[in-house]
Amino acid sequence: MIAIRVAEQRDYAAILEILKPVIRAGDTYALPHDLSDKEIIDYWFSADKETYLAEENGTVLGTYYMRPNQRGAGDHVCNCGYVTSEKARGRGIARRMCEHSIDIAPEKGFRAMQYNCVVSTNVGAVRLWERLGFHIVGTLPGAFHIHGVGDVDAYVMYQSFDTA
Repeated sequence: MIAIRVAEQRDYAAILEILKPVIRAGDTYALPHDLSDKEIIDYWFSADKETYLAEENGTVLGTYYMRPNQRGAGDHVCNCGYVTSEKARGRGIARRMCEHSIDIAPEKGFRAMQYNCVVSTNVGAVRLWERLGFHIVGTLPGAFHIHGVGDVDAYVMYQSFDTA
C-alpha cells in the first residue's frame, strides 16, 4: 500500500535520488541543471514549503511540495511540484500525490491550487492534471527552454476548491 507522509531530514538521500535525474534532464522543472546536491535539497525543503513523500514498504516512490503560490494577498492559492521515481513511473504515484495535495490543501486554508509552469511537452502531466480538475488558464509562449529541443510553451494550470 502506498502511504504519503511529511518528509523528514532522514529522507533527504532518497528524495535526492528521485530529484537529481529530473533536474539534470531539464525538461520539466525550471531550475538550473547543475544544482549541487545541497542546492537541490535546499530548494525542495525550503522554509516556504511543506514537503511530502510517497512510499511503499519503506521505499520512496515520489515526493512533492506544497507552498503558497504568492505571498500576502495571494497566499490562499497553493502551488505544488511533484516528482515520481523513474523506477515507479506508470504506477499512478503522481496521481496519488496530486490527489493527496488536493485533499489536504483546503485543510491548510488554501482555496485553490495553481501550477505556474507546466511544460507543454510534458503531455502525460498535462493530461493527468486536467483529469484531476485543473484547467489551462494561460499559455506562456516559448517560456521554457529544453536543451536540444528549443523553446516550448508552458501552461499555467488552475483549480479552485469547493469550500462551501
